[in-house]
Amino acid sequence: MPRAVDGTKHKDRRNKIMKQAKGYYGRRSTNYRTAKDAVEKAGQYAYRGRKERKRDFRRLWIARISAAVQEQGLNYSQFMHGLKLSNIEINRKALSNMAIEDATTFNALVAQAKVALAQ
Repeated sequence: MPRAVDGTKHKDRRNKIMKQAKGYYGRRSTNYRTAKDAVEKAGQYAYRGRKERKRDFRRLWIARISAAVQEQGLNYSQFMHGLKLSNIEINRKALSNMAIEDATTFNALVAQAKVALAQ
């Protein structure tokens, strides 16, 4: 019995890779062999990027909080310690948003942190 070469499963598998490689530069978008490698590598970058995005946003939030707190005469670590002492549990994303959009509430939190640090 002859070997099947042009079956639908075979074609579908290749088409799936070629669809994912659409828009890649040069042979990476047209040649199956190179496209397969490029798609695999892109998947590795994407996986790593999803982890890095979490770190990057946390760094951004901390930088924003730090800038807002320095205007009040504290540094970031003192502020966070003051919040912990006054039993205020709020995440950095919310604090960062608050510093940008709702300055009065943020300033009240800074004042509470200062009071807790003074005691």
